[in-house]
Amino acid sequence: MSSTRRVTIAAGTLLLFSFVGSVLLLRQVDHLRTNATIEQVLFISSPRALKRMSLGYDGLLADIYWTRAVQYFGTAHHSTGHYELLYPLLNIATVLDPHLVPAYEFGANFVGPKPPNGAGQPEKAIALTEFGIRNNLNEWRLYYNLGFIHYTEMKNYSAAADAFARGSKVPGAHPFLRILAAQMAQHAGESDTARMLWTTTYQASQDPSIRANAVAHLRALRVDDEVTKLESTISLYRQKTGRSPSNFAELARAGLIGGVPLDPLGRPYNLTADGKLEVRSPDDLPFIQKGMPAGYVPPKRPKLLPSD
Repeated sequence: MSSTRRVTIAAGTLLLFSFVGSVLLLRQVDHLRTNATIEQVLFISSPRALKRMSLGYDGLLADIYWTRAVQYFGTAHHSTGHYELLYPLLNIATVLDPHLVPAYEFGANFVGPKPPNGAGQPEKAIALTEFGIRNNLNEWRLYYNLGFIHYTEMKNYSAAADAFARGSKVPGAHPFLRILAAQMAQHAGESDTARMLWTTTYQASQDPSIRANAVAHLRALRVDDEVTKLESTISLYRQKTGRSPSNFAELARAGLIGGVPLDPLGRPYNLTADGKLEVRSPDDLPFIQKGMPAGYVPPKRPKLLPSD
């Protein structure tokens, strides 16, 4: 047998084994997509080992692991409240495909926030986002997300300012990043800074769920500001009269307000007989910190979820 023929047979055999291996891998991937539990998906927990075994299907596996991460977060959020496998799933997805930008954007918002809105692991959310930045240097939203995490979860103004400043230098970056960097450096007021952050989030995204989430936070900030001001007004009335107002009409007759104040949804605030200010429909105004009726327990809800 000639050497050329031996090489051809060897190459053909190798190609055949590779083809069979690819078919078996794809069948197993399809099984993971539809039937397997998360624990089965993480039977191989090393992203680099999976990458070597993927036979070139890195992107496909990354998409599957990212999908599983979303499913796992949703299931844990509505049932157990435990997120031990969330970061490993995201880590696998992003190592398999370092350019899977949604996994960084949404994943960090799954991992960072405190329970019940997330896994309460801001350090890992930062590590995930920094990995995304290293592999996607011109994605200014990742710098924005990094600054957002440093500010909202870590209260680290200098790190947030640095992230926003880095992002502001990326071509096509939102102009608010430069303003946010300066505001962080000055340790600006919490309410004003948070309002600017959520306004930027709304303007910078086309995803309906992200925009709706930003609107909900902006409404909550407005409620908190209005309740604070109205409580000061009620306190002033007490100082003048020695008693609490029983309705808004008394405040209006005293010249302290112009009429019945309305919440961001156009509904009147409720003033109880003992002078306590409440929103009438707290479930419709998630994320508020003030104005909640006595004994009210807010429903568990994720901070950010990608649209279906």
